[in-house]
Amino acid sequence: MPAEWEPHSATWLTWPHSAETWPPSAMPEVERTYLTMIEALVSGETVHVLVNDEASKASVEQKITASGITLDHVRLHVIRTDDSWIRDYGPNFLVRDDSGGRQVALNKWAFDSWGGKYDWQLDNAVGSKIAGKLGLQTFDPKIVLEGGAIEPNGKGVCLTTEQCLLNKNRNGGLSREVMEEYLKNYLGVEKVIWLKGGIQGDDTDGHIDNLARFVNPTTILCAYEEDASDPNYDELKGNHKTLLSATDADGNPFTVVKLPMPVLQAPTSPQRLPASYANFYIGNRAVLLPIYGHANDQKAETLIEQFFPERRIVPIACNHLVMGFGSIHCVTQQQPE
Repeated sequence: MPAEWEPHSATWLTWPHSAETWPPSAMPEVERTYLTMIEALVSGETVHVLVNDEASKASVEQKITASGITLDHVRLHVIRTDDSWIRDYGPNFLVRDDSGGRQVALNKWAFDSWGGKYDWQLDNAVGSKIAGKLGLQTFDPKIVLEGGAIEPNGKGVCLTTEQCLLNKNRNGGLSREVMEEYLKNYLGVEKVIWLKGGIQGDDTDGHIDNLARFVNPTTILCAYEEDASDPNYDELKGNHKTLLSATDADGNPFTVVKLPMPVLQAPTSPQRLPASYANFYIGNRAVLLPIYGHANDQKAETLIEQFFPERRIVPIACNHLVMGFGSIHCVTQQQPE
């Protein structure tokens, strides 16, 4: 599995539609977030968008064009879904270079709605339907794994968390050793680095894409909370300590950079929302950065900008998107060249 900054042929999205995830009052802002993402990506790659039916397809096409985006590099596909978190239920793509050139394949993992939290059936079939459209070789590991739970550096290392991958609500609770074999066999990695768990409000049971992200093969941005009274403080400090002692596939230490955290609560309840700047997405020409109207927004943008000097950093307000308990990385999936 290539690193996210390696060249893409496309990005995959699912147009937001679930009233169970976002209240009707938030949906217009969520749609605007999607239009901003599409606009930022189409200059560098094709954007594939899943919609539930032909009427939705026509409506979404109209909204895209009305926002000033041409459809030259946008492809809409009628594939029914329960929700929009394609990072988790969509396929992850693989590459292999040999004498015959580059081959692209994909993994179709099982999806159980984050440990059976929702009674959804459609999302689990999306990976197979995308594979059918693309005509790519497909591997079926026959275990549950969400894309937001894995973070490869493209050079033999994958970051993940114990809270998610070893959880009894996925696969009955596989051992660390068995899960590592799956990751090595199906992602092509040599080494797995395990963090403990995730941030408050994250109903995915600790997805890595809110916690720690590679920005190059040897550098990790690690979400870190400076306020010792914050409920995320201990968990994030522990993750940071683990990464400081971790090494790459060749035994060399990583450069670990602290990434500040925002604080965001649901507008109508005291519930903490899983807002994290680590949930950015790296496109061919742009890095889509979730921001939340927090004092640390600019700090996060300035920090991430250092690592992607040839890409445009696009800050995108995600206060409404994260009401569904996910952000930009959760709703995107890269397809490599």
